[in-house]
Amino acid sequence: MIGKLTGRVDTILENGVILDVQGVGYVVQASARTLGRLDGQGSPARLLIDTHVREDAISLYGFIDAAEQRWFRLLTSVQGVGPKAGMAILAACPPERLPVAIASQDKAALQAADGVGPKLALRILTELKDKAANMSLSLDSLSMNERRSPQNIAAESNQSINDAVSALVNLGYGRSEAFAAVLQIREEANDNLQMMIKLALKNLTA
Repeated sequence: MIGKLTGRVDTILENGVILDVQGVGYVVQASARTLGRLDGQGSPARLLIDTHVREDAISLYGFIDAAEQRWFRLLTSVQGVGPKAGMAILAACPPERLPVAIASQDKAALQAADGVGPKLALRILTELKDKAANMSLSLDSLSMNERRSPQNIAAESNQSINDAVSALVNLGYGRSEAFAAVLQIREEANDNLQMMIKLALKNLTA
């Protein structure tokens, strides 16, 4: 099994990269997030690798950091989510956004991934709600310095937050986007529903 590859970028592909490791070219599938952080042809690169073996193929999946790799493994632990679906989800909803999507039970965020329908999205959200609680990842999407887990976020989801999020969703905002905006201003609004909606809208339209 291959756990890591260190070499130079040979070719950037549509959904991956050919990594030259001492003259051997490894085809590694990767997300747009990982590909975007490679410097281009000839540049040094280090990728964490998950190796998936089937009867007819050996596929390598590469990750620029451990956070993305952990989410890939978590996603593919759900029945019905194979490696390709896992990569598709990471392309549509990167690690920085997944904790919010799971905490807010945002099916639409997952359904944006190729091959993920309503039933599979619901299964992912249901199964990962507890598993993901053990993963403490920084939520850059919330612009917070503290490190928080989806379980901590979900614990804050009281009726006022739910009502504010629903109001913003009805105005056309995505559920994850609305959830993140409401959490940002919750303390400032002192859990006042009308104030939460007003301040969240101000942030969303800024």
